[in-house]
Amino acid sequence: MSFDNAHDYLASHGYGDRIIVLEAASGTVAEAAQALGTQPERIAKSLSFLLDGQPIIIVAKGTARVDNRKYKATFHSKASMIPFGEVDAYIGHEPGGVCPFGIKDGVRVYLDRSLCEFDTVYPAGGDDHSAVKLTPDELYNVSGADEWVDVCKE
Repeated sequence: MSFDNAHDYLASHGYGDRIIVLEAASGTVAEAAQALGTQPERIAKSLSFLLDGQPIIIVAKGTARVDNRKYKATFHSKASMIPFGEVDAYIGHEPGGVCPFGIKDGVRVYLDRSLCEFDTVYPAGGDDHSAVKLTPDELYNVSGADEWVDVCKE
């Protein structure tokens, strides 16, 4: 899967015009913020975990970190990130372009409440040279997120 899958997914849900193709790399929060001319906090980073052997994505503001205690209280399991080299196989996007759009069937998506601080956020668009401009509510709707969670800290 790739940018094309994310683009097709977003277009089919009426958000194709929100995709921003960037000349500069946007594979990290710092690169994405620089390329978009915005604060790192507004980058909606997608973190990939295995929960009971199944892949999940948690989307959080760019400067947030997962709080292991909150994660365990929410998911009743220890946080276990998907190894870097296995992210594409589980999620359908390479690291640097992981987003909650055009992902493999069965991947559950959760949005961290840290995103609610902003009127707009910028998740990746399926590769390391794209982003999508959305409100947190639009991100929730188009991503098919299971729920809002509170699993991060600054």
